Amino acid sequence: MPAKPTLASVAKAAGVSIPTVSQVMRGTGRISEQTRKKVLQAAEDLHYVTDSRAASMRSGENREIGFVLNQFANPFNAEVVSGAVELLEAEGYLVSILDTRDDADRQGKQLRDFIRNGRGGLLWVPALETTAETLQLLRTHGLPTVTFLRHVSPDFDHVGIRNAEATATATNHLAELGHRHIAFFGGIGMNPVRKQRIAGYQRTLQDLSLGPPIIWPSPDTKRAGMQEMLKLHDAHPEVTAVVCNGDMVALGACFGLMRAGLQPGRDVSIVGFDDTEDASVAIPALSTMAVSPKRLGRKLARTLLDRIKDPDMPVIVSEVSARFIARETTGPLQKDR
Repeated sequence: MPAKPTLASVAKAAGVSIPTVSQVMRGTGRISEQTRKKVLQAAEDLHYVTDSRAASMRSGENREIGFVLNQFANPFNAEVVSGAVELLEAEGYLVSILDTRDDADRQGKQLRDFIRNGRGGLLWVPALETTAETLQLLRTHGLPTVTFLRHVSPDFDHVGIRNAEATATATNHLAELGHRHIAFFGGIGMNPVRKQRIAGYQRTLQDLSLGPPIIWPSPDTKRAGMQEMLKLHDAHPEVTAVVCNGDMVALGACFGLMRAGLQPGRDVSIVGFDDTEDASVAIPALSTMAVSPKRLGRKLARTLLDRIKDPDMPVIVSEVSARFIARETTGPLQKDR
C-alpha cells in the first residue's frame, strides 16, 4: 500500500518548500501563479487531501458543520438541507447530517459525538422532549447553534415559520371560495409546529363563524394521507375543504379522493404546506402555503455563518411568512354541496 501523501511529499514532487505548499493549500502568502500551479498539480498527482482536522487544530477554526434534524426522508427536510449545504459548501464548510427520528435520547448521543469530534457549528431541529441537560451541554461548550422550526431556548439563534398565520390564511382563502365545512388534516400529537398550525385554523373558523372544527390526525406521508383521507370522507362527508399539515400528507389526501372517485379541487379542495417540488409537479398540481424550503435552508446557513463570524452579536430570531399558491387542488364550493 502506498504511503499517505503529506505536505512533505507534495513539496518534494513540486520542488518547493513545505511552507510554500502549506500556503498554496490555504490560499495565503505571496506565491507566484507558476509555483501555485506546480504545487496544485503535484498535489493532484499524489491524490493529496488537506487534513482539515489538523488544520483546524492549528488555526482554532473548525470547518465542519453538524445538521441534526428528524425525518430526513421528508422531501421538505431534504430540500432545506440542500439549500443549507449548497451555501455552506460554497463557503468552504463540510456538513454532516444526522436524523434523530425525534428521539431525545438518540439526539443527546449525536450531539455529544458532534462535540467530542469537533464541529464548527450546529443547525438543529430539536427533538420532542429535548432535555434541559442537552441545552446546557450546548451552552457549556459554546457551540454556535441555530435552531430550526422548534424554538427551544432564548440562548440560540432561531429560524422558524409563522405557522398560525399560514393556516389562518389557508382557511380564510377556502372560506372565500364558499367552503363552510373545513377540516385540518395531518400530523400526530401536539408538537409546537402542529399546535400552532391548528391554532391558526381554529381561530379563523371561530372568527368567520364556520365550523365545527374537525382535526384529523395522520402520519405526514403520502400513503397515510391516502388512507386517512378515505376515513375522513366516510366519517365527515360534509367536509368540502381540507387544510393540511404538509405537502406529503396533502398529496396523499388527493390520492385518497381520487380512489374514492372524487376530484381534488372540485369535490374537495386541498391546501398543502411547504411548497416542495412534488407539489408543483403533481397531477393535479397542489395548492399550498409556500415557505420555499431551499431558501429556508440558505437562511439557516447564513444565520449560522453570521454567528460563527461574530459570536458576541445579539441572538437573532427570524420567522418567515408563508404565501398561498393557488394551483389545481382548490376551487369554489360546488352548488350541489
